[in-house]
Amino acid sequence: MSMLTPPGMGGKYRVTGTAYPRLSRPRRRRRIVFTLLGAVLGLAVLAYGSLQLIHVFRGDGDGRGKRGTAAENCPSAKPKPGAVPAGAPSAGAAPAVVLPKPGDITVNVYNATQRAGLAKAVGDELKKRGFTVGQVGNAPADFDKKVPGTGILLGSAKTDKAVYSVLGTQIDGDTLQNDAREGGDVDLILGDAFTQLSPQEAADKELALLANPQPAPAATC
Repeated sequence: MSMLTPPGMGGKYRVTGTAYPRLSRPRRRRRIVFTLLGAVLGLAVLAYGSLQLIHVFRGDGDGRGKRGTAAENCPSAKPKPGAVPAGAPSAGAAPAVVLPKPGDITVNVYNATQRAGLAKAVGDELKKRGFTVGQVGNAPADFDKKVPGTGILLGSAKTDKAVYSVLGTQIDGDTLQNDAREGGDVDLILGDAFTQLSPQEAADKELALLANPQPAPAATC
């Protein structure tokens, strides 16, 4: 009987021979493999992230993070055709726009509302502001009681647009129409929404801006 056989035990429980049973150690090889794979993947992710950061700061790749001029990075800052770049030497300020003087503009004032005396009051005020006033009275049948807005400037299609611009500084919300007349006079037809002419101070400022247009401010991003 082998020394490994407990006393009193025999038969199938008897241990014979010179080989002894071994107790196997817990296998940790799989856990070690998974740990190594995780470490390798982590290093790969860190390396990829570092490369991306380097590309961003160097301006490589698709151009994101690339430094350039204001016109390159900001589309609205690109100079328009014919515009003088900021800081570039210029021959002087832009020439003033030549506008017709109020005295050179003949305006007929017509009342399309139900308010009596409105055309005469507006005509007198326009005279004070230097305009040449022609006919004053009720509006023609095509417009009488049919102008819901502030007013209409009615003239020939050949009339200089600057004439309408100068008259437009005196009344807000006016609309422009043309007819078949040959002369250069312009009708001011007062509508139901008309209350008064623009304050003279505001009209003078608008005239000054028309005569001396200011350059557009530089775009910022």
